[in-house]
Amino acid sequence: MEKTKHFKELVVWQKSHRFVLDIYKLTKLFPKEELFGLTSQLKRSAVSVSGNIAEAYRKRTLPDKAIFLNTAQGSLDESLCYLILAHDLEYANTEALQTDLEEIARMLNAYYTAMNNQR
Repeated sequence: MEKTKHFKELVVWQKSHRFVLDIYKLTKLFPKEELFGLTSQLKRSAVSVSGNIAEAYRKRTLPDKAIFLNTAQGSLDESLCYLILAHDLEYANTEALQTDLEEIARMLNAYYTAMNNQR
């Protein structure tokens, strides 16, 4: 794995950041009564993915990195849960975003595996 100088160089971070931007656009379409419910929860879980990838990047030990990457994985699943709910409530078609999440999950798993193999 080629050494990077900043978390912004990680493709998995770039894709997760794009996902956050897409979530902010999507949630503008949600009903106003969801502002403090589903809208807030979905934004928070999406932001958590890219934020935890960034935080893991700077940690010095693999166990510390693993904690933040695992939190990012949990936030991915949480985001998926909310996207399914938004779709089922007919707030928006979220299938493309669900596919994006699956790709981010695969990339995050590959990133973690590559870090483990550098030992």
